[in-house]
Amino acid sequence: MTEPGAVTVSEAEPRTGTAVIETRGLTKRYRGGQLAVDGLDLSVPDGSVFGFLGPNGSGKTTTIRMLMGLIDPTSGTARVLGHPMPGAGRTVLPQVGALIEGPALYGFLTGRDNLVRYDSADPTADPRTRRDRVEAALDRVGLGAAAGKKAKAYSLGMKQRLGLAAALLQPRRLLVLDEPTNGLDPQGMREIRNLVRELAADGTTVFLSSHLLDEIEQVCTHAAVMARGRLVIQGPVADLAAGARGRLAVTTPDPGDAARILKELGVTGITADGDRVSAEAPPGDVELADLNGALVRGGVRVRSFGVERASLEDAFVALTGEGFDVAG
Repeated sequence: MTEPGAVTVSEAEPRTGTAVIETRGLTKRYRGGQLAVDGLDLSVPDGSVFGFLGPNGSGKTTTIRMLMGLIDPTSGTARVLGHPMPGAGRTVLPQVGALIEGPALYGFLTGRDNLVRYDSADPTADPRTRRDRVEAALDRVGLGAAAGKKAKAYSLGMKQRLGLAAALLQPRRLLVLDEPTNGLDPQGMREIRNLVRELAADGTTVFLSSHLLDEIEQVCTHAAVMARGRLVIQGPVADLAAGARGRLAVTTPDPGDAARILKELGVTGITADGDRVSAEAPPGDVELADLNGALVRGGVRVRSFGVERASLEDAFVALTGEGFDVAG
């Protein structure tokens, strides 16, 4: 059950025709009555990089914990890799790599030895290839040079990388990442995004939770937006952004006159920042050339004029009336 008025962009089935994660009416109410997740209907296509987007406190981590069998739902159902969760955890979880709420590490062990410990606890892991797989995972997340350091000396970003390496020790059909770039510098964020793209290219479905809009827009093929525990919209990222109107943008050394003339012409949502004036895109029956002509006739020196493509941020604000972090 989705929120009344919630939108699903593109009614077509995913190209693969298979949902790796599927929920129906998934709900979690904590003691005291707090409703963390409310009637969630979610469908994650096989082979996608799926962004699970929403402000902190919107129900993302609670949803992931239910999907992974860490907590039971109050009502509703969840299927992962075609099996019901949490009941089929023993079948599902060996095929899933997960990084949830930050990695649990042994501070007195080195990064390398932490991964050896993780791998030793996996009954499906071949001990004969353990060392090679540990080194490969460390290199893949950029921790090869720091593998001999004790984990307690790692920065938050390094701990995130080590947790991601643990999720990559074995080939996985599904990778679930909860805020994977938390604590990383811009270079580290780019590296993790590139890694996610590589994993998807290798056939792994990646389910990525984030409160950063540009993180989702840059790396994800599909996304769902949560707000206050409810699903607002889901679908291909390109369709989500396309569903929102773009912004009219004018660059001019005469921003005051430009804003005044646009307002007189009925344009709304006008803001000015330096030599840039932006506004709500006009309705389809208004010719952009007429607006541009009016500015020029009014003595405004127009350096650039046009409607910019709508972003995922525009779509979110239009749907929910609120915003959150764009780039962190």
